[in-house]
Amino acid sequence: MEKYINEKDIKVIYVQAASFPMGVGDAFQKLHSLAADAATRTHYGISHMNERGEIVYKAAVEESFPGEAEQLGCETLIIRKGTYASEMLVDWKKDESVIGRTFQELLQHPDLDKKGYCLEIYTSGKDVLCLVPLTVA
Repeated sequence: MEKYINEKDIKVIYVQAASFPMGVGDAFQKLHSLAADAATRTHYGISHMNERGEIVYKAAVEESFPGEAEQLGCETLIIRKGTYASEMLVDWKKDESVIGRTFQELLQHPDLDKKGYCLEIYTSGKDVLCLVPLTVA
């Protein structure tokens, strides 16, 4: 587990998955169909637990120009700047369940921001950086 510093707020546009985990792939496909250049942008997965104990997952890419979300009929959110606990997963598609196991470990961090979220940053076609926000720098 490493500390990761996100230097700036990142405004993203997203499509919410209809279900988790089954709807995640469809959410990314819908995002690609709406934003023609989505394949060239960094992909994010943002998830949290709702009040019913269900995981809500959002497939996202950084907004490329002001008003893009409105133009595409998408919603936006801000990935907050700050300190995160992180773990890089190399070649994660060999065992997709490694993402869930990694977040279970990250969520045990003593400085976890309990109002935060789980964040995936897809750094390449094979690798993903898993992060959770912390309450201390």
